[in-house]
Amino acid sequence: MDFELNDDQVAYIETARQFAAKAMAPKAAEWDAGAIFPKDVLREAGELGFMALYTPEDVGGMGLSRLDSSLIFEELAGGCTSTAAYMTIHNMALWMIASFGTEAIREQFCPKLISGETLASYCLTEPGAGSDAASLRTTARIDGDEYVLNGQKMFISGAGDTDVLVVMARVADGDGPRPGAKGISSFVVPADTAGISFGRKEEKMGWNSQPTRAITFEDARIPAGNRLGAEGEGFKIAMKGLDGGRINIATTAVGTAQAALDTSARYVQERQQFGGPISQFQSVQFKLADMATELVAARQMVRMAASRLDAGHPEATVYCAMAKRFATDVAFEVCNEAVQLHGGYGYIREYPLERHLRDVRVHQILEGTNEIMRVIISRRVLMEGATEVIR
Repeated sequence: MDFELNDDQVAYIETARQFAAKAMAPKAAEWDAGAIFPKDVLREAGELGFMALYTPEDVGGMGLSRLDSSLIFEELAGGCTSTAAYMTIHNMALWMIASFGTEAIREQFCPKLISGETLASYCLTEPGAGSDAASLRTTARIDGDEYVLNGQKMFISGAGDTDVLVVMARVADGDGPRPGAKGISSFVVPADTAGISFGRKEEKMGWNSQPTRAITFEDARIPAGNRLGAEGEGFKIAMKGLDGGRINIATTAVGTAQAALDTSARYVQERQQFGGPISQFQSVQFKLADMATELVAARQMVRMAASRLDAGHPEATVYCAMAKRFATDVAFEVCNEAVQLHGGYGYIREYPLERHLRDVRVHQILEGTNEIMRVIISRRVLMEGATEVIR
């Protein structure tokens, strides 16, 4: 078992770190305060391959492993959590198009998505279907060689400012909507399709550099060829996407927490109280020690889960759920402790700590809440012989 990074991985990290430091970090506070979606920076990221990290090479993507991609996303998150998190969502949506679309669909959509010239949103959540994604009600009615979409999605990252939507919908025919998870199919939908409208931009606690809106479909027609995979495979495709998405969200949380820890380690050596730097106090030292230890543990769990996903391990879904639950909880606690170490300075926007805390909080909710992660894990653990396999 080798925990050392190879030369390529070190190079990926260095390239991402430089991009984060030069193109993202200096503007992150401005993007947050002004709720600015930095499309120009996303296009720059596309030039470096960051918008198509694990998209297959045969369509022009980087074709990296999920482990290699996680190393890059972690560094990008240190520059701006919210923008890096959007990049992971775009990567996931693009991967689904490239992996399950027809050749015609791949040729139509992938090149511009890979370059960052166009951007994608992932549309699963609905007003009545959050954690219970299989209960979604948006329909795709079959009408000759077209599907007609009706319904609503909510909490969609990038909605209203992106160009392509990957939509999960329940296929309906003459007998009505098909029930259960097997009734769901996946579709790629141009965002400017007639019959699509967008709600107001949500005012959020964090993740302000990416817009979030509801989407309404009213008799929005798309060609039948825009379906991804076979009919009824949509839920399975969505869950495959979410395994990787959970790694992405976990690793961007770790990257944010690392930035908070780095800032804190510098600050406690500069901040003077009672005749010396506060780093001389054992309570501060112990707090930093716990933050660093838990962060390393979270990082290694994420990397292990990513490796299991790359290898097609039979328990990869459970490991992804474990990594997402653990890493996002740890990251929030590390960021919270970083605010505490900064005292009043941690609470004001002159310093990045309060933004780190606001941005990382949602990572415990999206891509499946951490409570749902516990459901996934516990169901597997309770199966006969599971504890002999999951170690």
